[in-house]
Amino acid sequence: MDLSATTREIFGKKVKTLRREGLIPAELYGRGMKNTHLSVLAKEFNKVFKEAGTNTVVHLAVGGKKHPALIYDVVRDYLTSDIAHVDFYEVRMDETIKAKVPLEFMGEAPAVKEKGAVLNKAMSEIEVEALPGDLPHRFEVDLSVLNDLDKSIYVKDLAVPKGVKVLVDPETVVATATPPAAEEVVEAAPADVTAVKVETEEKKAERTAEKAATAEKPETGKK
Repeated sequence: MDLSATTREIFGKKVKTLRREGLIPAELYGRGMKNTHLSVLAKEFNKVFKEAGTNTVVHLAVGGKKHPALIYDVVRDYLTSDIAHVDFYEVRMDETIKAKVPLEFMGEAPAVKEKGAVLNKAMSEIEVEALPGDLPHRFEVDLSVLNDLDKSIYVKDLAVPKGVKVLVDPETVVATATPPAAEEVVEAAPADVTAVKVETEEKKAERTAEKAATAEKPETGKK
């Protein structure tokens, strides 16, 4: 995968002029080499980045020479989300490197569709070590094997190409069909009738006392 770039002499705040011209300021660096200031066409870079991501070697053409490199870092404008700056890391094709490979979840889990399970994705990428040319673009995760509750897919279940060393424990869970959460039933507390009974008895005693007082009160006004 090729991408053309040109060296630049514009730095600092002046790079805004490059962006207005449809260019992205960039840097190329690597072990044992001097940083090179570059610019790439935004349209071309977006196309390559969409396909290559950050773990596929891009052959960066600068002044007639091609540099095998990874798209190491992409900075976006926080207002527009447009790419504002790119770092390329030049690699040696005969030396292994470490990189994080994204996971792509494929298909549908039967346990989710038929048994109401909740799909819990525990990982989104896996770190590996390989020669730059052997780095996989992605790992596909087949969700169709999750046909029952509590069933999981582990790192050891992934198809790993020859020459790629996975730097994650094989027993690490990638995804699980988690049972649906049980609805919590809140039981109403039993009514406390003691207070009611006491209050009733008190009221009854009051009424009895009132009646007794009325009966004992002498009549007045009679001759």
